[in-house]
Amino acid sequence: MENKNFSVLPYFGEYLKNLKNNNYSKETVQNYERDLLIFASFLYYIDLPFDKVNKLIIGEYKGFLRYQNYIPILHKFLENKVLTELDIEKSFDIVSDIKKSMYSGRLSDASINRMLSALRSYLTFLVDIDYPVPIPPTAVKMIKALKKEKQVAELEELVSLIESPFKFESNPIVRLRNRAILELIFATGMRISEVVSLNKDHLKIIDGKIQDDKIFVTGKGKKQRFVYLTPRSIDFLNQYLETRNDNFPALFIPTKGTRKATNNPYIVRISQNYIQMKIAEYRRRLGIIVPTSAHSLRHGFATYIAEEGASPVAIQRLLGHASLHTTSKYVHASDKFAEKAHKEFHPLKE
Repeated sequence: MENKNFSVLPYFGEYLKNLKNNNYSKETVQNYERDLLIFASFLYYIDLPFDKVNKLIIGEYKGFLRYQNYIPILHKFLENKVLTELDIEKSFDIVSDIKKSMYSGRLSDASINRMLSALRSYLTFLVDIDYPVPIPPTAVKMIKALKKEKQVAELEELVSLIESPFKFESNPIVRLRNRAILELIFATGMRISEVVSLNKDHLKIIDGKIQDDKIFVTGKGKKQRFVYLTPRSIDFLNQYLETRNDNFPALFIPTKGTRKATNNPYIVRISQNYIQMKIAEYRRRLGIIVPTSAHSLRHGFATYIAEEGASPVAIQRLLGHASLHTTSKYVHASDKFAEKAHKEFHPLKE
C-alpha cells in the first residue's frame, strides 16, 4: 500500500524501509533520506508534481543544487506540512543536520553527484516495484566532476602528526590516548568511525596486554574484515590501556563530558568530532600545508604501503572496499613515486 505520509515522492517511506531491509547502514539511509527531501523541496519550490519530472527538470535541479541556497526552501517545505504526517521535530532535525554539513560557497561536484545518485536509487526502486516513473533512472546523469590531484602529506609530516600529542598535550592520559588513536589509524588504515566504535573486547587483551596484532572490524555496509596492528601501535595502545582502571567497554574514552554526565557505560566513548578537531589543531601547530585529517591518515596508509610494493588487491582488502575502483581513488601515484618511476623506466633515461 502506498505511503500517504509523503505526498510529493510516492512510496518514499517504503523506499527507506527497503534500504534498511537490504542492510544499508543507518548513516547511509539517513543520507539518502536527507538528499531526497532536498529533491522534494525543489519540486515544491517550482510547484511541479513528481509525475511531471523530465530531463529538463533534472538539469534545472542540478542548477538548483549548485547555485541556490536550498535550506530556507527546505525549511518552508517542511513547515507547510507537505509532509502531512511527518514528525515536524524530526524535520527540523534534518534541516539542522544539513546546516551543519554545509560550508560557505556552492556545493562541490561530489556532493551534487551524491544527491543525484540518491535520486537515481529511488527511481530504480520505483521501477522494481512496477510503479510508473516519469523518467528512467539512467536519465539522471552525473555531472562531470573536475579531477583534482589527490594530495597526501609527506611521510615525515604524517609521522610528526602522529607523534604530536606527546609534544602538545600536557595531560598524560590524553597524551597517550591521542597518540594511540593516531598510531592505530595509520597502522591499520581504519576509518575514523571504525576507530571510535572499537571496544576493548575487539582486541585480544590478556592481563592488560594486547596479545594479537589482528582486529576484526565491521565497516561500511556491515562489511567485515581483519586489520593489522604494527608493533609500535601495539606499544602505545598497551601504554594507554595501563592508564585505564574503569569498566567502560569502549577502547577510547573521554576524560570529561559524557563520562561525567551519564551512568550508562555503553555511551561513554571518544567522538569523531574530537579526533578531527585535534588532528586539525596538531596540523596547524606543526605547519603542515597539505590538508590533513583522520581520512588523510587512512589515505596515507594506503599510499605509502603501495609505494613499498603492496598489491592493490591487498590494499583493497585492508581498507574494506567493495571494489578496486574505490581503492584506486586512495592509492594514487604520488609525485614522489611518479618521479621515481620516470627516472627508472624512461626509455631515454641515459
